[in-house]
Parts: sequence; structure tokens; C-alpha cells
Amino acid sequence: MEEITSQKLTEILNPAAKVKNCVINEIVTDSRKAAAGTLFVAIKGENFDGHNFVKTAIDNGCELAVVERFVDGVNQNCQIKVNNTVEAYGKLGAYNRSRFKGKVIGLTGSAGKTTTKEEIKCALSVFAKTYATQGNHNNHIGVPQSLLEMPMDAQFAVIEMGMSSKGEIAALTRHVKPDIALITNVYPMHIEFFENFEGIAEAKAEIFEGLPPNGTAIINEDTNFAEVLEKRALEHNAKVVKFGSEHHYNGVLELKQDGEIQRYNAWAALEVVKALGLDQTKASSALKSFGALDGRGKKHLLPLNGGGTYTLIDDSYSGQPEAMKIAVKALDALPCQGRKIAVLGKMAELGNTSKAEHIAIGELLAKSKIDIVIGVKEEMKDMLKMLPPRITQYYFADKEGLAQFLQNKLLQNNDIVLIKGARYSSQLYKVTEVLLKG
Repeated sequence: MEEITSQKLTEILNPAAKVKNCVINEIVTDSRKAAAGTLFVAIKGENFDGHNFVKTAIDNGCELAVVERFVDGVNQNCQIKVNNTVEAYGKLGAYNRSRFKGKVIGLTGSAGKTTTKEEIKCALSVFAKTYATQGNHNNHIGVPQSLLEMPMDAQFAVIEMGMSSKGEIAALTRHVKPDIALITNVYPMHIEFFENFEGIAEAKAEIFEGLPPNGTAIINEDTNFAEVLEKRALEHNAKVVKFGSEHHYNGVLELKQDGEIQRYNAWAALEVVKALGLDQTKASSALKSFGALDGRGKKHLLPLNGGGTYTLIDDSYSGQPEAMKIAVKALDALPCQGRKIAVLGKMAELGNTSKAEHIAIGELLAKSKIDIVIGVKEEMKDMLKMLPPRITQYYFADKEGLAQFLQNKLLQNNDIVLIKGARYSSQLYKVTEVLLKG
């Protein structure tokens, strides 16, 4: 971020605050990063309260702290008091966004956000310096952080936004103010927090509220409730652009991994390129070498303890139903000299649809040529009950012992094993970590 004076900070956050004159060149929420030239924002989380670290931050040379209450032992002219430090952090991110002269692409969706974000960055980097959200920092803390980290000399910035309830995207897009807003897809993720499936589409469509007049809305024409997304975009006077099965680019597009998910992600990226008036053919050449990200379908050829090799498909980041179905279909379609093994963890936040969704995965597997299925967590028992005798099945109550079972008892030469499940509720990513270490 560019330097900002304490006078400007108080103007943004609390004009009545009386603080010392200084210049800030970095804004942090981690007191361990507090040093000369920094502003520390004391955010309260579920397991910590940043106010407990304000004194340490100031003692370490931090210039100022943003607080909801004055901290004893710290000079008040080093503290900017606000009603809500999270909202204050958002305002700071929004201010930095206002100073950015390049084009901002905002995106959201139920699945594929982070991969699509990285593909857009890959495509745009061919033309000019491009910044993108680091990792999946896409919530009420991560988005302001992303805006504050934007280099002012970049020509493009790609900002990812996530949500689990109504109103969250609306709040984030007010800070991001994208020139182009993209929705990758709408799936029944977090459905337990909504009255119905359509409510998820409405919540995603909030991203269009941040568009300027005649801004561009890019929509997956094949996703659930695409017509709702288009309607909401038009209500905000956006130019609607679609990608999908009716608008594809097979003539200019070759991909390292050519599956359904990969094609949709690439199509979305190419629509962003087109909306910016750039050369899609040149961008598609860059996308040709783009591979899957860690935890999102990346393939690894790994050695077996007793000799030989197997292929690990690490798709352990997300476990929502549509992505699970696509991963199963992709595994089923792969050529394989050994056996095809699916290790699937529970799908979370499905509310009263959970049982039906797990059964649906089992029904899909039953029609496949997959040889072995391992279900992890109680909910997967409903899936396993759907499998015919020809499919060998195993059940694990949790991830404990699963990696060792795979390495020492199950895997054979030329096997392909898919690992997929909700990251935090099934924690199968920890199994992939063990496998990757060998």
C-alpha cells in the first residue's frame, strides 16, 4: 500500500480522534508484524481479542492502533477509537481501493473461486502486472487485507469474495467496487443458512451491487438459477456476458487438464480477457500450461513402499455435492491400468438435504467403474449403502489411520486414488499431506 498519514486515517475512521502526526506504510492485524511505520487493527475473533496485544504492538514500535476501547497503559494519542474494528478495517481497504488506477475484477461462486482467480491472474499477467487475492483470503477480514496489499503499479487486480450467508457479499463488494463482476457457479453450499436454494443465488448476485454504471457482469449460463443472476445484474445496469456450453472457445483453448471444471474455469477467465479488450488467443496460450492447485484436483505420481507407483488426485479442499459429483465422474473417465479408488469425506452445511445428497453420491458411484470406495465420517454410511457388491467398500469414522491403511495395505502399482471431502469437517487434506511425504 502507499503511505497514508495519521491525519487521513482519522478522517476515514474517526474525525474526532486526536492522534500523533505520523506516516503509515503498512496496516496489520497480527501484532507480531507490528513495527515502525505500521498501524495495528485490534480485531476481536472467536478465540482471541486483538486489544490484548495493543500494548505489545506499540512497545514494538507500531505507530498507531485502531481500537474499540482505549487500552490501559497506552497513550491515547496512539489509539484511534472506532465502534467496530472489523468495519474500520474494511474502510481502510476501501480507501486503498479508491487509490487504485487499474481495473478490478471481483469474483464469487460456490466452487472454483480460487482456481478461477488464479487462472484470471495467469491470463492477464501476459498483458500487464496483475495482482490477485493471496490464497483464499475472501471473507470480511481477507478482502480488506487483499485490498490493502494491492500494488498501486499493477494494471489489474483480481479479488475473490466468499460468503456463507445473505448480505456478506453485499458488504464486501461495497469495498471492492469491481469493474467486472464474475460468478463462477451456484451450488447448494451453506444451504442450511438459507430458506431455499434460490437464496444462495440471490446472495451471490449481491456482487453486482458494487459495479459502476455499465460495468460488466460475467455469468455461467449453465449454472443453477442463471436467470436469477442475469436479472439481478441487469437491475444494476450491468452489461451481461455469459460463458458456458453455448459460448465456448475450443478453437483457441488447449488445457493441461481438460475436464469439465477446467474448461468452465478457463472459459470464465477468457471472458474477463475479452471484456478488457485483450487478445483471447494470447491469453489461452498462457492458460495452456496452467495446472490444478494444491487441494483442488492436483495430480501427483507417487512411489509405493514395496515398489511401483500410484497417482494421487488431491481434491481435498472442498467437499460440496456438485464438486463431489464432478470429481467422481472425472475419476470414472480416467484411463487406468490399476484400480480406481475414491476416498470421500462427509459433505458439510447441507441442512436437511444432507442425507439425500450423500445418497445421491452413492447412486452415482454405483453406476461408475470405480473399484474401491472409502467413506469417511458418519454421514458417508448413507453413501456406502448405495454401492453394489462389485465395488469394494471401507468405512472410517475419521481420518485417523487412513493414510497408513492406504500406504501399507490398500494401494497397488498403477492405482489412481481420489481424495475429496470438506476441508475442515472431514480433514482429508491431512491424509494427502501424509501421502505426499511418503
